[in-house]
Parts: sequence; C-alpha cells; structure tokens
Amino acid sequence: MRWRYFFIIFIFSALYLVLISNLLNLQYFKKDFYIFQIESRNQLSGVLESERGKIFITDKNNNKIEVALNKDYSIIYAVPKEIQQIVEQGGLRLAEGGLTTRIYAEQLSQIIGDSADNLEKKFNKQEDEYELLAQKASGQQLEQIKNLNLKGIYFRKNNARFYPSEKLASHLLGFVSPADDKETVKYGNVQLGRYGIESKFNLFLTGEAGEFNDGKIIRKPEKGKDLFLTIDRNIQAQSEDVLGKLIEKWGASSGSIIVQEPSTGKILAMANEPNFNPNDYSQFDIKNFLNPSVEAIYEPGSVFKIITMAAGIDSGKITPETSYVDTGSVTINGRTIKNWDLKAHGKLTMMNVIEKSINTGTIFAERTMGHDVFSDYLNKFGFNEITGIDLPGEVRGDISHLKKGKDVDFATASFGQGVAITPIQLISAASAIANGGILMKPLLLADDKPKVIRRVISEDTAKKVSAMMVSAVKKNIIADIPNYEIAGKTGTAYIPNFNVGGYTDEVIHSYVGFAPASNPRFVILMKLEKPRALLAGETVVPIFKELTQYLLNYYNIAPDGLTASQ
Repeated sequence: MRWRYFFIIFIFSALYLVLISNLLNLQYFKKDFYIFQIESRNQLSGVLESERGKIFITDKNNNKIEVALNKDYSIIYAVPKEIQQIVEQGGLRLAEGGLTTRIYAEQLSQIIGDSADNLEKKFNKQEDEYELLAQKASGQQLEQIKNLNLKGIYFRKNNARFYPSEKLASHLLGFVSPADDKETVKYGNVQLGRYGIESKFNLFLTGEAGEFNDGKIIRKPEKGKDLFLTIDRNIQAQSEDVLGKLIEKWGASSGSIIVQEPSTGKILAMANEPNFNPNDYSQFDIKNFLNPSVEAIYEPGSVFKIITMAAGIDSGKITPETSYVDTGSVTINGRTIKNWDLKAHGKLTMMNVIEKSINTGTIFAERTMGHDVFSDYLNKFGFNEITGIDLPGEVRGDISHLKKGKDVDFATASFGQGVAITPIQLISAASAIANGGILMKPLLLADDKPKVIRRVISEDTAKKVSAMMVSAVKKNIIADIPNYEIAGKTGTAYIPNFNVGGYTDEVIHSYVGFAPASNPRFVILMKLEKPRALLAGETVVPIFKELTQYLLNYYNIAPDGLTASQ
C-alpha cells in the first residue's frame, strides 16, 4: 500500500510542477507578450469603442438615408516583436537560410495588397507589438493567410466604418482611417475622420471630446452622435450621373456640379469628378480626396459678368438699358482686349451685353462705375472671404491682382479673368441674386437654421439682373425650357500658364443659372475643366438644361412662363 501512496504523491507533485512551470512561463517569460495581447485587444476594440455616429442624407419627402454607418469587419494585424523572436529562433525553415521578415513580407504582400518593402519595414520595427495589416479583410484574404500558418499574424473582428452608397457624395463625406504613428502617440490607437464631414465633425461623431492628459485621451466617450445633412440623395445621384457622362463625352480632366436652395442656403448636391470609394480609399490617389468645390480656386470667365452688371446697376451708374458702341476691342495699358467672337457689334445695351456675352460691354460697365465701386461689390459678394461652409480646407478667392490698381486688371476682372474664386463662392453669389439680393451662408447640416450674411444688392437690382439672365437664355435657346423662365449665364475662361505667365489654350467651362426665375427654388453651378471643346454652349449648357428639367419635375414645380392666353 505504501508504494501506491508514494505513487499518488509523485503524480500530484508532477502535475503541480507542470502547473507552476506554466504559470511561471505565462507570468514571467511571456509576461510582456500577453500583456501586449490584452492591451492591443483593448486598443483595437477601442478603435470604435464609442460607436461612431451615423451620417444621413435625405430626399424631398424627408426620408432619412444612411450614407455612413458602422459594420463588423475582420482585421488582420501583426506582432512584429513576436515575428522577430521567431526569426531569431530559426522559426520554420521555409527557405534555405531560415525564416526572415522578408519572407513574411513577400508571402503576405499579394494577399494584403501592400508592397513587400513596406510590410518588411513594419515587421522590422524593434519592440513593436502591433501593426495593422488590413482593416477590412475579405473572407478570401483570411483564408489565404490562415493557410500560410505564419506565427505572429492574428485575426479578429472589429467594428469599422461602412459607406453603403460607395462613391456617392464621397468628397462631402470623406472617410475614417486608423491613426498613424505620430497620431497614436498623441491620441492613442483610435480611428480619425479624414476629409469632408468625417473630418470636420470627428469629435461630434465620436461623442464628447473626452478628457486629455498631455495630449492623450484618458477617457473614451460613450456614444457618438448622428449627423443629418441637407443633401438630397436623388439630386446628388442625378448630378453625379450627368457629370460623369459630361466628362466622358468631352474628355474633360475634372468637373463639379453644385445645387443650392437660394432662400435658405442649403446645399442639395455637391458632385465632383474624379471621386473615390471611401470603403477602399487606399486604392485612390490623395488628390482625389480634395474637394475642388471648396478647396480650389479658378478663373470663372463670363459667368462673372452678372456680378459686374449687378454692381453697376446697384450703384446707380448703369441700367439694363444703358448703351455704348462696341468697336470689337478695347486697348488699356497697352494691351488690346477683344470680344470672344472677334466681332464688333455696334450700339449695344447692357441687356445685349449679357445676351451676347460681350467683353467690351462689361469693361464699359466697370469703367463707368469706377474701380472702387467695383472692388467694394466684389467684397460684398464675398469673393475676398470664405463662405463658412461646414467642410474642412475651404480657401478664399484671390482678387489681390486688383490691389495693384492697374486699369487692365479691372478690365479683365469685369469678365472673370485675372480673378480666381471657388465654386462655392460663385454659387453663393448667384444665389444672392436669385434670393432678392441677400447673401446666405451655405448650409450642409439639416438642423442648422438659415443664416443671412448680408444684403449685397437691392431687391430691384436682383430682379433686373435676373431679367437679363432670362433674356440671355431665351436669345441663346440652348438652355430654354418651354413655359418656364430660366435664368442663366455661360462662362469660358482660359487656364493660366503658371510656368511662363499668360494663358494656355486649355479652357474651363462654367454655367450658372436658376429656376423658376420668378421664384427661384434652386440654383445650379456647373464647372468643366479642359474639355475637348471651345465653347461652354456645347458642353455644360445642354447638361444644365437636363438637370434643370429633372429638378422641375422632381419638385413638381408649376410653370411660371405661361402667357395670359395659355
């Protein structure tokens, strides 16, 4: 019996020693690794720990449509410290010379979609305990990597941002991505909004800002808040559709369409090409993320003539009936400026100048009102300030050329060359004319109340300029829609040559207009860069008509151009 007693003691002692050995291994030899595993998992779960608020757009019936939400994805990450330990120990000899971080990188490169050089740099970081390899891994990626059976590569579920409409309104929305190395030091392992609404309202979407200690978050918010935008999903989709077709047809390099409600300033659509898919942002060039509607300036060309006429009429220096004699050209400061058609039209009224888009006519108007008056109205219209739209990176227009006081600079500015503005500035100015002379702040948040910036011109002046634009549409026919009063103005501007000065042979086409002119419900701005066509009447004007007709039908707007007999 004694041998059985000693045998039992031996067995239990052996089991106890194994247990102690495992505990020692866990608590001491692999302490750092397992602590890291816990911390990294906590960090990973904290990426969207406080669930990010959703972003909604709408339609004319106030239906709320999700365009940014949260979805469970599989992520793939590496523990470089563990990989280096495996490599040092020889690991599994996958090639002569033993396992190396290069072999890891080459095997994962094709699957992850990252270069082997970049992956190798990640794996070679000393004492690094976490490197994200794929944030939204596909099932195929997971299966392929699991089959490689590589130590130090891990998988887990993570809640991340998802954009169900893909490219729709991508410049407006932006995207969400993990913090880089420098940001991680400051904020921790979190996800940050990049570009667009995601960036502008990052703290709002993630909830309260949290408490900070030396720049580092020490308390996570509980839940993010939802955002509701003024964007109409159907108008946005239609705008993107017609813009894409326009660019393809004319071989243009880029383009923009903005639709605004003039009475409130609400932005109903903002479409830009080229765009990107925020679900797969890493596959696109960084230049695609910038929003040219607010982050880039351009010389607008003849659409600017309505601003010049508004300034002249409101100042009392001219009227739509004021006349002059067009000789076809004007020489100022030794420079001869000609009309776009190279013709002399004889006696013309200011109404005729807008109808025929005559350069010498707006030069006459500017010289009649004087440089100081003209400059004052450009400032009133907001071309020397940002609009304050709720998007990051907005730039102000550049009208600094006029500070030199040269007559020729004011002459060219009168028809939109030599001054540079943003599309959002231009549509805001056109909306002021459509809105009876009152400039509104452009709005993107549905809950924001309309905000008046200032009165720019009188209501009477606004009506007169609108009538000039309506007459231009009727005379030129292309944008005319039967039984509706449509106000519009074209613009063709040559692109500056920034290398040698002067201008290139490439052009930008613009069109701005609103309808119905008697009570404008919407204003549309179209911009097309470097099309294979000389005149805007060929490119943007027919598409303006198509989009205007769509909006009139969409809102079921009654005709305002019927005669008494009709």
